[in-house]
Amino acid sequence: MSDVDLDSEQYQKHREAGEILATVREEAVDRIEVGASHLELVEHVEDRIRELGGQPAFPMNISIDEEAAHATPCIDDDSTFGEEMINIDIGVAVDGWLADSAITVDLSGNDELVEASAEALEAAIDTIEAGVDTALLGDIIGRTINGYGYNPVVNLTGHGLGHWEQHTTPNIPNRKVPQGTTLEVGDVVAIEPFATDGGGKVKEGSDEEIFALDQEKSIRDRQAREVLKQITDEFRTLPFATRWLDASRPKLALRRLKQQNIIHGYPVLKEQPGYYVSQKEHTVIVTEDGCEVTTR
Repeated sequence: MSDVDLDSEQYQKHREAGEILATVREEAVDRIEVGASHLELVEHVEDRIRELGGQPAFPMNISIDEEAAHATPCIDDDSTFGEEMINIDIGVAVDGWLADSAITVDLSGNDELVEASAEALEAAIDTIEAGVDTALLGDIIGRTINGYGYNPVVNLTGHGLGHWEQHTTPNIPNRKVPQGTTLEVGDVVAIEPFATDGGGKVKEGSDEEIFALDQEKSIRDRQAREVLKQITDEFRTLPFATRWLDASRPKLALRRLKQQNIIHGYPVLKEQPGYYVSQKEHTVIVTEDGCEVTTR
């Protein structure tokens, strides 16, 4: 038997983050319609997270059609929703303990692609318990998506959630792999199937609006120093958006911090144009005989 205390403060804060996330995700889905503003949606969600006692664990992602991850509005973004496939990915932190969840809202008429990622997630959740190998989860996810006639996105994975760390081990593959990791009681993992009618590999685009700290070191430029202080004080090692920064010329400061290898960016990840990507994600705590979904 495991001696992990799933009633400890750490796990209670994971649960609290999950409850906040479930609330704001539902509100976000209700606000998505043709003509609605991307920027107004993310600002509503991120403000509500703070109102409810958490903080955004990363900028809310809005990925459209072939986009799979890391897309978020810029500070003066005027984008609105059309008849598109819309993935929203939201993270919440409570004292650094995290929850991560995503859902596809389809205005494009591709219901089965949405169903494929959702069913793959449920199949994986039904299989999780202490002692299960992540390779088995990947096989189940991949086979479920293939069963709908689509491909899993093979170079994106689910992941562990640490303290102030959005991506930790173990990785949860979205396809069959030769070797995985055995899940243990108390592991907190985000299961994240992506399904596509494309080839199943995403590539980096040129757009970057999300960044994260790599290391703290001195930098001569005054504005870059001020931005670095805001990053370390407010976001620590969690990803942040350009639009969250107080600087008058944030892009210039970020460029200087990148040049010094102090931060790194997250380019938008995309399938080939003309294809769609759907996504569904929940955070779970692994138990002896199953798992607890914190973001339902």
